[in-house]
Amino acid sequence: MSAETSVVAGQFTRRKRQFRAWRGSRPFWAGLFVMLGGLPIAYFPYANLQIGHLTLAMATTAGAGSLIIGVLLVVLGFSLWFQRHVRTFAGIAAILLALVSIPVSNLGGFLIGFLFALIGGAMAVAWAEGEPSATTTTGTATTTGTATTTGTATDKAPQGTDRIPGQAGERDDPPGAAPANEVNGRHSAG
Repeated sequence: MSAETSVVAGQFTRRKRQFRAWRGSRPFWAGLFVMLGGLPIAYFPYANLQIGHLTLAMATTAGAGSLIIGVLLVVLGFSLWFQRHVRTFAGIAAILLALVSIPVSNLGGFLIGFLFALIGGAMAVAWAEGEPSATTTTGTATTTGTATTTGTATDKAPQGTDRIPGQAGERDDPPGAAPANEVNGRHSAG
């Protein structure tokens, strides 16, 4: 093995991690499904199927509508990848275009494009950006940045001060008991 081999492997690993980070910060799979849904919707009305010497043309009078729907779905898929803040609009638009493709485009690209676009649109609407994890990697060990706390609110009171019951949101009830002290008629969960 040469020194260049390890550099290429390290660069591949780094690019793979970058792609995973990019993919995880946007509705990647929703965009891919929406794009894959647009392809059969746009393709089938212009396709000619050859069965031996028999040519079956599937061109319909709504070929232009099918092309427009397919291209719009592909554009919506790309917008989900690169403009993640429009995910709700793009998801709803993909669902509506998938539904419109049923009567316009050979049953939505023989239901293949319809299902891909419908599922991708639903995934786009349901996608929510996750919170960045507080994970730090040290050598081979991985630790999380969460801290555990023990004790009660009375244990964390500053030294030398007397705690007054019911002051500043502190509770006198034991954990798991029903709240006895209500604030403004509201019950505290907890």
